[in-house]
Amino acid sequence: MSVTNVSLRILKTVLYFGIIIFVWLIVFGAGIGIGYFNSLISKTEQLSKVTLSQKINDISEVSQMNYSNNQPIAMISSDLTRTRVESNQISDYLKNAVIATEDEYFRVHKGFVPKAVLRAMLGETLGLGSSSGGSTLTQQLVKQQILGDSPTFKRKAEEIMVAKQIEKYFTKDEILTTYLNVSPFGRNNRGENIAGAEAAANGIFGVPAKDLSIAQAAFIAGLPQSPIVYSPYAADGSIKAVADLSLGLKRKDAVLFNMYREKFITKQEYETAKRVDLTTQFLPQAAQAGDNKGYLYYVVLDEATKIIMDQLIKEDNVTNVQLADENVYNQYYTLASQRLRQNGYQITSTIDQSVYEAMQNAVANFGYLAGENVQVGNVLMDNATGAILGFVGGRDFQLSQVNHAFDTIRSPGSSIKPVLVYGPAIDQGLIGSATMLSNYPTNFSSGEPIYHDGNKGTNEMMNLQTALNWSWNIPAYLTYQTLRQKGVDVAGYMTKMGYSIPDYSIESLPMGGGADMTVAEQVNGYQTLANHGEYHQKYLIDKITDKSGTIIYQHTDKSTQVFSKATASIVNKLLEGVLNSNITTHFKANLQGMNPAIGNADWVGKTGTSNDFGDSWLIVSTKGVTLGGWSGIDDHTPMSSNSGEMNSSYMSNLVNAIYQANPAIFKANEQFDYDSSVIKSTVLTSTGEKPAEVEVNKKKVKVSGDTTTSYYAKTGAPNTTYRFGIGGSDADYQKSWDKILGSESSK
Repeated sequence: MSVTNVSLRILKTVLYFGIIIFVWLIVFGAGIGIGYFNSLISKTEQLSKVTLSQKINDISEVSQMNYSNNQPIAMISSDLTRTRVESNQISDYLKNAVIATEDEYFRVHKGFVPKAVLRAMLGETLGLGSSSGGSTLTQQLVKQQILGDSPTFKRKAEEIMVAKQIEKYFTKDEILTTYLNVSPFGRNNRGENIAGAEAAANGIFGVPAKDLSIAQAAFIAGLPQSPIVYSPYAADGSIKAVADLSLGLKRKDAVLFNMYREKFITKQEYETAKRVDLTTQFLPQAAQAGDNKGYLYYVVLDEATKIIMDQLIKEDNVTNVQLADENVYNQYYTLASQRLRQNGYQITSTIDQSVYEAMQNAVANFGYLAGENVQVGNVLMDNATGAILGFVGGRDFQLSQVNHAFDTIRSPGSSIKPVLVYGPAIDQGLIGSATMLSNYPTNFSSGEPIYHDGNKGTNEMMNLQTALNWSWNIPAYLTYQTLRQKGVDVAGYMTKMGYSIPDYSIESLPMGGGADMTVAEQVNGYQTLANHGEYHQKYLIDKITDKSGTIIYQHTDKSTQVFSKATASIVNKLLEGVLNSNITTHFKANLQGMNPAIGNADWVGKTGTSNDFGDSWLIVSTKGVTLGGWSGIDDHTPMSSNSGEMNSSYMSNLVNAIYQANPAIFKANEQFDYDSSVIKSTVLTSTGEKPAEVEVNKKKVKVSGDTTTSYYAKTGAPNTTYRFGIGGSDADYQKSWDKILGSESSK
């Protein structure tokens, strides 16, 4: 026997063996898949004919969003235009076109096509991909009306079983008619989303669904596969460009061929319809209906959608890996949006109606004070709970739909210093309220000087209160570097308060560099300080109930003790000094002149300005609430050098308006006091540390002089040493000691 024959025999044997193994894997995989499928469908609820009829024929149960007092904000629009019609009001051409294109076995199957299910099971069990595609018209009806799309095999199994139940109770014509009444068909000539054959026929061709021609029917039948892509209209109702329009027209030709192949039309009808120029039959653009919704509508809608989405994800045990797939994420978001818009939910927000309306009136009347072309964003939060009581999304929703309170992400400037730098430093016992900080000229590691409004420093040591009052950058920079050198977990503090900062090594971080955030996030950080160091995650939705009144979601408090009570109280007293000093803002003075009842409340707060006056911030708190404010221009164009004071003027008027609406929320008669756990140390005003003997210029010197109280969260003040402050070089300390000893010797 030749070597060639032997080789052929071996090759045949290997090939046969491979085929056997492959067939065995298919059978084994199918067996596992069938078992898996049966385990899933065994848990599927059996629905009655009445229930199924209600679900598949229920176009929508309008949901409603409410203020905290249960007064309505708005009904949640389904964003769909459609009209239900009976079977005899829909063209047979359209019915046949849909069957030929979407489900050629529609007349004979029992709700699903077994080979498509087997393909999906093999894909799932052998790891060849998720179950998608091959859905019958009945399955598509189930997805649209009952379950939503099927991003997981579990939902696909439910979909198939419900489809079988529908086929059991309803005729094919009833199923097809219902499908044609609820399916999405893209946009009409006003740019509105449309669903149902009647809305499609009227909105695209201007004719009833029963009068559609073969070509028109084929075009509409092709839309459900990708309604927006194949639609002839853009979002504003204008007819698309030729290249984009051709996609839907090519799809129409494919549908016509399917109709001919399935013998629904003759060859002559096919060729005649294919030659029809539908572009001459598309309706011209029509005027759009005005959108009277605003910032409140969309932010409550988005928050509620995310809540429902989270519930669906938990129900289906979707993993983070699966959710990382953009398609899966989008499918769940779409499903949540569909449920929210159509299931008759009642969404109760945390928004105080009187407060919110007062804030909108204030921005309308006083927003101009922030500057020409300047946008604003404000959030008012309850300190004890994190509930958002009101907000300002912008100057005018009709001019800009960007929500500057929740969506605009900008540099916080110096407003980050209390939470990022001084709060952690006090909490770790590294500094007290009278600790001295270097404001001698300092450079970044690159050699670039650190500036503050064009100033390189004041060539002195200054106490923490002064550094905050003037918002000097060098003391904050040096304190932050000290935290890093000592290994303090600053990221841990910030993460607990909901901040998301990608890189804590950025040297300009204490001045807001690389720490972009929203107003809502910054307000939540200051809420923590105002609430004894306890962070309560911000929230906008209190509860959601279904149409039967059953609560399907109730907010649960998520609180974390970020700073000790001692730390929070020390920082608040320092921030009280910032506003009382009237150095970086005249907010409190303005408010006192406007309305002493709220102006004389115990206010604490901090300003912030980014480079070139691109952003201005002011975050203020009373014992009851925290109010944050940002102003800026959307394209980052620099504002006036006086933008901070202009923002303060606007916010004074904003606070006055809120107070008129609901004075109780401020707790204006309560004070920020030092917590009983605060450690008091008597320190030298000159060093911020206790009197002691220090070696200066090789001589022992007993340092004394004026004293003050320094408040500590831990350990208390140390004895004075040669390097008594935060930061500074040996040369800087020599200069400081010359000043200190010079003043001592003059006594």
